[in-house]
Amino acid sequence: MAGGLLRWPVLCLFNALIFLSPVWTARSEAVTQGTAIVDGTAAISSTDEHFICATLDWWPPEKCDYGTCAWGLASLLNLNLSSRILLNAIKAFSPLKLRLGGSLQDKVIYDTGDPQKPCRPFVQNSSEMFGFTEGCLPLSRWDQLNEFFRESGATVIFGLNALNGRVPVSDGSLGGPWNYTNAASLIRYTVNKGYTVSGWELGNELSGSGVGARINADQYAADLINLRFIVDEAYHGSQFKPLVLAPGGFFDANWFREFLIKTKTSSLDVISHHIYNLGPGVDPNLVQKILNPSYLDGEASTFSNLRDILKSTGASTSAWVGEAGGAYNSGQHLVTDAFVFSFWYLDQLGMSSLYDTKTYCRQSLIGGNYGLLNTNTFKPNPDYYSALLWHRLIGPKVLSATFNGTKMIRAYAHCARDSKGITVLLLNLDGNSTAQVNVTAHLRAMKLRRRSRTRFSHTRVAKEHKIAEGTREEYHLTALDGNLHSQTVLLNGNILDLDANDGMPVLQSVKVDGREPIYVAPYSIVFAHIPYFYAPACI
Repeated sequence: MAGGLLRWPVLCLFNALIFLSPVWTARSEAVTQGTAIVDGTAAISSTDEHFICATLDWWPPEKCDYGTCAWGLASLLNLNLSSRILLNAIKAFSPLKLRLGGSLQDKVIYDTGDPQKPCRPFVQNSSEMFGFTEGCLPLSRWDQLNEFFRESGATVIFGLNALNGRVPVSDGSLGGPWNYTNAASLIRYTVNKGYTVSGWELGNELSGSGVGARINADQYAADLINLRFIVDEAYHGSQFKPLVLAPGGFFDANWFREFLIKTKTSSLDVISHHIYNLGPGVDPNLVQKILNPSYLDGEASTFSNLRDILKSTGASTSAWVGEAGGAYNSGQHLVTDAFVFSFWYLDQLGMSSLYDTKTYCRQSLIGGNYGLLNTNTFKPNPDYYSALLWHRLIGPKVLSATFNGTKMIRAYAHCARDSKGITVLLLNLDGNSTAQVNVTAHLRAMKLRRRSRTRFSHTRVAKEHKIAEGTREEYHLTALDGNLHSQTVLLNGNILDLDANDGMPVLQSVKVDGREPIYVAPYSIVFAHIPYFYAPACI
């Protein structure tokens, strides 16, 4: 009865954009309390200004995993570039980084006339690596793609075929120098046409033990130096210089360290790695892994180890996650394309940024069972909205945030994007308890604030006190009907869907009295923009 009575004031409060968080606890029996302690005195790391990235892949419709063919017409070769939804989804980020690549990129020939080969599509063949023959990128399709990227405002990273010219060697790897003739001709064609490619990446998952094939670090470093030379020559005289990235593979500490040492520091701008830490898409325990804080914590060592290697080698190279789909072999329908996956995805964004990861590319923008967009309708899946909220609310300066309370709450904090104060991200992995969260400043920041106040007039102090009693903006994400497997997400109780013109919906916040705690409902996600939070790092 009490729960029913609470619904009437909620409707009124939503209309007024005043949100009293306690009403979110009506459907839960337990309330836990905790404190998010944020140190705003100095940033502990930083991301690129545009951190969010997504991938576009080469897989043909015949690509199947565990008896399911989930790619449809989502390939770079057949994607419907005239879709208004696709265009609007990319434009909403202004800009969205797109990494073009994937398993088949090392089997793509570019139809530039060199080498003299017929331009044929990928053909399914079980005896070939990854189950397909070589395929070809016609220049007419490359022209179409670049026109689409220009119209959508996307920032493009292109993954080059790194296997041309290789021969098998005794240790099981592929040896011999990279034959870069075909790649160089594509780069020159791109420059001559005036197309903007912001980065050229060499190879896909050929580092360490490799996936399908591998190349030793010494040879890869020599090939990377050749790519740097090709790029510098092609862009000679241009004010714009694209990034050079590699190796786009799974992190292997020894291999990555050797690669960095043998690569001239001026040759490699970005060292990129891939993450599929949840295991195969067919795993029946994916949801349990996603909602297990100990399991999520396991990936922190990858980020920290790579950061430490970069520091120890003195490299100025940046670290990117170049591809991350969580569960490999195309993910799992109604898990990696449903609401529950936002817990994994946003936790990855928060965790990776703590360790100076500059860009995080989600596999995929569209295609497979882990696309940000539905493969058939192009409509956004829940993670699309999670990514868009991060992009609009979370700034590049990363702050230290610790949570005192239940381990089922994950807390991250950044300086707010293009606004005062900070944005806090809270993930509630518990389906039975609402968390009542107070956000407080670290003791160092509180002491610094007290010292700074002594230098200001009483008027200034009074003004600061008034701001502290102001309002914050909250964005609560929940699944339709509380179903973690739902592909429909609610923002502050309202279903997110396209508008009448196939545009992205307005992501409207609710305003909350700053004296109230943040109420994080069971299995929910909250972005809270707190403009009155004193954070010298954000000034």
